[in-house]
Amino acid sequence: MSQPQTFVTNVDYQTVSKTTYDVVIVGAGVAGAIVAKELSQQGKTVLILEAGKSKDFTLAGFQSYVDTFYSAVAKDANSPYPKNPNALSPNDIGDYFVERGPMTLGGSYTRVPGGTTMHWEAKTPRMLPDDFKLWTLYGQGLDWPISYDDLMPYYRKAEHEIGVCGDTEEQKKLGVKFEEGYVFPMEKLPPSYLDKRVIEKVSGTKVNLYDETLELSFATFPQGRNGVPNPKYDNGNGFVPDGVASTHPIQYGERCQGNANCVPICPVQAKYDARRTLVKALHTGRVHILSQAVADRVEIAENSRVSAIHFKRYEKPDCAEYTTGTAKGKLFVLAANAVENARLMLASELPSTSDMMGRHLMDHPFMLAWALMPEVTGTMRGPLVTSGIGTFRNGKFRKKQSAFAVDIHNDGWGWATGSPYSEVLDAVDSKNKYGEELRQTLISRISRQLLLAFMCELPPDANNRVTIDPKYKDQLGNYRPIINFNLPDYALRTLAYTRKLSRVIFQRLGAEDYTHYDSSDPAYFEFEGEGYFYRGGNHFSGTHIMGTTKTNSVVDRHLRSWDHENLYLLGAGSMPTIGSSNTTLTIAALSFVAAEDMLKKL
Repeated sequence: MSQPQTFVTNVDYQTVSKTTYDVVIVGAGVAGAIVAKELSQQGKTVLILEAGKSKDFTLAGFQSYVDTFYSAVAKDANSPYPKNPNALSPNDIGDYFVERGPMTLGGSYTRVPGGTTMHWEAKTPRMLPDDFKLWTLYGQGLDWPISYDDLMPYYRKAEHEIGVCGDTEEQKKLGVKFEEGYVFPMEKLPPSYLDKRVIEKVSGTKVNLYDETLELSFATFPQGRNGVPNPKYDNGNGFVPDGVASTHPIQYGERCQGNANCVPICPVQAKYDARRTLVKALHTGRVHILSQAVADRVEIAENSRVSAIHFKRYEKPDCAEYTTGTAKGKLFVLAANAVENARLMLASELPSTSDMMGRHLMDHPFMLAWALMPEVTGTMRGPLVTSGIGTFRNGKFRKKQSAFAVDIHNDGWGWATGSPYSEVLDAVDSKNKYGEELRQTLISRISRQLLLAFMCELPPDANNRVTIDPKYKDQLGNYRPIINFNLPDYALRTLAYTRKLSRVIFQRLGAEDYTHYDSSDPAYFEFEGEGYFYRGGNHFSGTHIMGTTKTNSVVDRHLRSWDHENLYLLGAGSMPTIGSSNTTLTIAALSFVAAEDMLKKL
């Protein structure tokens, strides 16, 4: 099919009101982008409602995000994206989520075209086969209505779309299953210098966990960023990386240059973001994006089918004035994220027959531990994470405590302590350093920092949920999400165990342990007499889980609503469990599953 050379990135408001589309999608993140691409390339017309303020799809538009990040004082996950009161993004506790406890969810996502892939870390491991049958095998959580084998061909599609780099042989040793001869589109990113120093001292260390003796083994992480295209991919045909997200995609995104600020933004666009997929969709000429349009109600007809999505469209982020509109289509897709999808359905008074809308909210709590290496190890060089320990992603211990993965962070202690900002204050105020002596002190300290991040599985719990309350609304009058969240002992045992494991690793490295959990931290907790804190992984999941019937789930195996036959709820919200893998690759794979079903329905 021939493709036009230009496209409209922001459709005229009047056009939307006069058009009935084949598919209306809420959200321009990775899930919405994949569905828009798949359907439009098969001749279907698509409208995407995007709550965020659109930047154009040019290098200059992206560079404005980079410039905003450089000028920001606080380098947090959303610092490249100006605050938008009409489409708030959670960033700090209390700024959008209303936390009802007993513990804090925290975390963040981004409401701009491209969604949270605009600030994701870009690790893309697959889930393990056992993750799909957690209840059957370990008596915990829930089972999926599909198996790993069912999802495997869609994982291949997702890895091609994202352009994943990695080593299948390393992943096989961790229990990941691949078709015979399969390789990732690009070769793995090499381990950082810091990784190598850790691996040479720690690899092979034996530890005990209940009745198991486990040996610590390391592997690189599959990543959604440009490395070296693998000539063996596609039976020797190789892989060509996508261009940068631009109206004229004549340039490739750079190969990863080792910037340590991948979260929140890769300055050279080596990291995948969903705008790349959106560009492919837009170039069909069959996709419209209406930005600054916040969906506020799903309208249901008498036959329980969705008849329209109502939205509020604002002109300026700092102004509460808006106009209303409706988007009409044959099929409707909610592809915002687990929290926003559930919030919108509840605001539309559509709790689902199972009463599970908003329930089973999950995230990956991270336990952090940090130390100073005995020698300079090149911290701050390389993407955030290149290698880690996969030993604990599966095992008999999952009957008693959750699985977890271990990251070696290349970006120092910033996530834990605010370093290097805190290091500068300490050197100046406490050590009276200045000039050349100050520079050498900071070089010596920061380049020796080691942060270990333990990403822990959280099983689904119906009491962990998103709700709404008329007392809490945003500037446009839309509901803010009310969060009820807690960590069960099954997960707390894991968090406590990771602290013990960190001490073993630091001892093998001869590293000086600086880990300290401040009781004033909002995420501080005590377990079996010791105090800890955790950080949210931003992998919000499980609020509209898939299952086998309308009484035990919200959507079926194709992510189609049991109650509304022309409505699909995409994203990690449909995942019954999350295992110990980052969720984006699985979101992408499930989006291909749903798109395939939509084409059959259309």
